[in-house]
Amino acid sequence: MALTPDELAAVVARDIPAGSYVNLGIGRPTKVADHLPAGSGIVLHTENGMLNMGPAATGAQIDPDLTNAGKVPVTELPGASYFHHADSFAMMRGGHLDVCVMGAFQVSAAGDLANWHTGAADAIPAVGGAMDLAIGAKQVFVMMTLFDREGRSKLVPSCTYPLTGRGCVSRVYTDVAVIDVGPSGAVVRETFGITLDALSARLPVPLRAAASS
Repeated sequence: MALTPDELAAVVARDIPAGSYVNLGIGRPTKVADHLPAGSGIVLHTENGMLNMGPAATGAQIDPDLTNAGKVPVTELPGASYFHHADSFAMMRGGHLDVCVMGAFQVSAAGDLANWHTGAADAIPAVGGAMDLAIGAKQVFVMMTLFDREGRSKLVPSCTYPLTGRGCVSRVYTDVAVIDVGPSGAVVRETFGITLDALSARLPVPLRAAASS
């Protein structure tokens, strides 16, 4: 079966190297914070100015002044620090983040990212810090459903929506597959509830299976 957002967040959390500095984008990626293993040394960065963010806050933990960039109440871990928005963007642009996890409208097989605007006349653009993260983080992971509401693939030969960044995405985590993208094309690392052949039949890009270790 296809993975739920929480199940997919756990898969993403599993693949983030211990000790990494990580930014989680607004929406589904914020769920990754709830699945990071204790003692991993992973430090979460928020665009609105915080390091060492913890999981989402619930109940009595909720502090309306303590939120992530998506305005979701969060917790803080020991050693958490706070800073100006400008300093936060300097961290993003300066190559200080090991990984960022973002959502997307489209990702190309070459790793191009489109996640801020659909180009529709009535759409509201929402770039935020996406462009800064796309070019500043050492690795960009995308977390999304593989198909949109009309059943169209979000993994495409080339993006038709306005680009956030070119060749910046290294891996796409979806509800039915984890796929590496880049100059060598799309390589499927694992699937969930679907075979590689069935997946290939639904996508407009060639797929290859990852080499066995």
